[in-house]
Amino acid sequence: MQLTGPEILRRMTAKGKPDIIIEPFDLRCLGSNSYDLHLADTLRVYRHTLPNGMKPAIEYKGAPLLHSMRDWFHDEYDYLRFRKNPDIYDIRNPRYLVDPTNPKHHETIDIKIPETGLILSPDVGYLGSTIEYTETRNLFPYIDGKSSVGRNFILNHHTAGRGDDGFCGEWTLEIRVLYPTVVYPNMRIGQIYYEKFAGNRMPYDKNPASHYNGQRGPTAAAVIPVDDFIQKKR
Repeated sequence: MQLTGPEILRRMTAKGKPDIIIEPFDLRCLGSNSYDLHLADTLRVYRHTLPNGMKPAIEYKGAPLLHSMRDWFHDEYDYLRFRKNPDIYDIRNPRYLVDPTNPKHHETIDIKIPETGLILSPDVGYLGSTIEYTETRNLFPYIDGKSSVGRNFILNHHTAGRGDDGFCGEWTLEIRVLYPTVVYPNMRIGQIYYEKFAGNRMPYDKNPASHYNGQRGPTAAAVIPVDDFIQKKR
């Protein structure tokens, strides 16, 4: 059963330890059954996935006609290299593969989103984060994109939109765009919802195996284990 906006507010302001904490909070962002979340001003990309000489994003100049393909490259040499050998910069090239078990492939570089906006590339995956820090207890939280975000073909999460009872932290966003798309710091990027659940609690913040509790800012993936105990059971 999903909580309504008034019920979210009631649980935030209840006496004692509240079930929901959202900081910062503004009533203008409270909806019928959700709360709007905002994009923080830092993005991260996996260094391993960036072709040498190519920019992961472009500072927006205020008009599309002021930009061209040349803007994606650090200098003229790299741009001419791209024109002669486009396969070198194609993300389908296996040289840019991501090995989920290799921590070196999870090393990141930071990108600041200027107030004037930042153009994202359809060929790059970005880790962003919400400005809002949340804590949730006795409820199941999850985030999704706002309809206006979706209609601009901005994907703000892949499979990590579901949270956990007991999760405390800012939300990491896995951002992809369909077209070159401008994003801005503080723009509304998604919504958080809360649902009741059944059964005994097993809070995320009490689980020693939890990877992301207390996270701040865009957080790179933890190494995905290959569990040998599965093979032993077969």
